[in-house]
Amino acid sequence: MLTTLSIRDIVLVDALDLEVEDGLTVLTGETGAGKSIILDALGLALGARSDAGLVRNGAKQASATAVFTAPDDEALIALLSERGFEIAPGEELILRRVVSADGRSRAYVNDQPAGVTALREIGSLLVEVHGQHETVGLLDWKTHRTLLDNYGGLQPQLAGVAGAAERLKTAQAHLDELEASAAEAAAKAEEIALNLADLDALDPKPDEETELAGERAILGAAEKAVADLADARNLLGGDKLSQRLASALRAVEHARQRAAQAGAEGDNPIIVKLAQAAEAVDRALVEATEAVACVDAAADAFDFEPGRLDKAEERLFALRATARKLNTTVDALPALRVRLREQLRLIEDGEEALTKARRDVAAAIEAYDVAALLLTSAREAAGDRLMDAVMDELGPLKLERARFRVTLEPIEGRRGPLGVETVRFEVSTNSGTAFGPLDTVASGGELARFALAMKAALASREDQRQPVMIFDEVDQGVGGAVAEAVGGRLQRLSRGAQVLVVTHSPQVAARGHAHWKVRKADVEGRTRTSIDVLAEGPRQEEIARMLSGAEITDEARAAARVLIG
Repeated sequence: MLTTLSIRDIVLVDALDLEVEDGLTVLTGETGAGKSIILDALGLALGARSDAGLVRNGAKQASATAVFTAPDDEALIALLSERGFEIAPGEELILRRVVSADGRSRAYVNDQPAGVTALREIGSLLVEVHGQHETVGLLDWKTHRTLLDNYGGLQPQLAGVAGAAERLKTAQAHLDELEASAAEAAAKAEEIALNLADLDALDPKPDEETELAGERAILGAAEKAVADLADARNLLGGDKLSQRLASALRAVEHARQRAAQAGAEGDNPIIVKLAQAAEAVDRALVEATEAVACVDAAADAFDFEPGRLDKAEERLFALRATARKLNTTVDALPALRVRLREQLRLIEDGEEALTKARRDVAAAIEAYDVAALLLTSAREAAGDRLMDAVMDELGPLKLERARFRVTLEPIEGRRGPLGVETVRFEVSTNSGTAFGPLDTVASGGELARFALAMKAALASREDQRQPVMIFDEVDQGVGGAVAEAVGGRLQRLSRGAQVLVVTHSPQVAARGHAHWKVRKADVEGRTRTSIDVLAEGPRQEEIARMLSGAEITDEARAAARVLIG
């Protein structure tokens, strides 16, 4: 609620500090007294357009400050937080605007600098303004959906749609993620498959490069080793050495036989020496034969499969070429082969996950559409009830030829938390005229009265918390029973809320819970506007003035007492 409005150096006002009460506050005064200045000052504090003309002549700057009770509306608290304003629990909300004589303006929220746009956004959640030339809040089509839903008590249907929208959003996000991954995987799938086919054909083994490199080195050295062994065999004499040693052994044996025939005995030194010589030559023959056999065995050890070196080199080169192609090492090829096979499996499994995710999205869409249909049907029914309620209000407000309707406009392709349509209130003010937005169809006087009719119709079902409502000359051009109807509806709207109304109608003024009289006077050669908060007696006198004009009669005073009741 608005608690205080402070005005400094705005147009004809030097300084005003007004305490605003709950209920209906009426502003009266003679034409030209400056009633609109009060509303202009409040509008300035709420972010309305400013200009240097608002600054009192001779002043350096003008300011308007509106103080509200601690905010408890979730939307307002969220907006304040979003705009960077931290409000402690129970702390008042203070909106202030300062306009310099050169036209520059500054805005503040709880003494924190603020942008004018932020000030206007905050103000729009605090105050509705309905006047001849502008209507803020109720007639902004962006508020119509909330107004209709609150009027119809459609919170359960809204909750159903919001829940279905959240589930659809989650399902769609999961599907989008899977599709993105699948698209990326599909782009690589062919390359993965080709690389895996190469690895499968190659069939790399762990530590194979080390083994092949060692084998290659051995095979490369084998040819020279075999040649060296051939040289060794030649140097040993090969079979010729054995043959010569065998011939030498036979010759020694013949010599021993000749010595024995000549009569040499067994212990004869010649026989002994010849026996020793025979034994030595025999040992040499055995060793020579064994040496040649060992050299031949060593040569046989280098007798590899023909082409084995070429095969080893070809295999090693193939492994290394594949590793370079895949930007890895030969030792890593076996593990890469396993990893590529797993990637292909995941791509195949991903198709199953995609199928399931698509089914989930389809089910979520179906569930959302059902919830949205229920909400749309409920809105249509609430719209019909609201239309009847507004039409009932129009006649007493001298708008009997006007018509009102609620239109639901589907939004193609939208499945949001608020439903699938926009809600708009439209009017036709005269028979035969087309329906359209109120602010483009209604005239100045009709505009505020139509807003009053709509507020009166909505009041029975609107949220418990209502913003401050301001009506500027809603009773223009009407009197008698119509003015009485206007006053009755304003008073009804003010229950549990705040309504400020600028009025020239005594029937409306008599309904007020508080009465401000705006007056203009010349003070020290300067015209100044001030406000008197009227007690019971002065209030009766002011209403009598409104009834009779310049000269207040006893009859007017009596009529004023009757109006006040």
